[in-house]
Amino acid sequence: MKTVTVNIVTPDGPVYDAEVTMVIAKTTSGEIGVLPGHIPMVAPLAIGAVKLKTEGGQTELAAVNGGFIEVRPDKISILASSAEVASTIDLARAKAALNRAEQRLQKKQDNVDFKRAELSLKRAINRINVHEGNI
Repeated sequence: MKTVTVNIVTPDGPVYDAEVTMVIAKTTSGEIGVLPGHIPMVAPLAIGAVKLKTEGGQTELAAVNGGFIEVRPDKISILASSAEVASTIDLARAKAALNRAEQRLQKKQDNVDFKRAELSLKRAINRINVHEGNI
């Protein structure tokens, strides 16, 4: 079975580097599936999970908070502002972030940046779903 090298990189360093048979990612215009040999492309990513299918038939998950996916026939690079593989997500921290974001959104105060709170909420939900495998 053909494979392609996948790298997920953040400003803090590499998060994932492995050979996979397929990558499924959520772009700003919809979900894409990429197989080895795919035509070159670049697309902006939305907050969401990246599914990485390995040769053994396993699916690994990574929570990605925006960024870009660059596809080449032999390599896929995901450049994200932040990303975490499911096994490294701190569930307690993600749930605390979810609670903080929900509280900010419930307050009807002028000093609350609702757009920022909504993005925090989406990131927290994404991290919790990836950790629990609810994708």
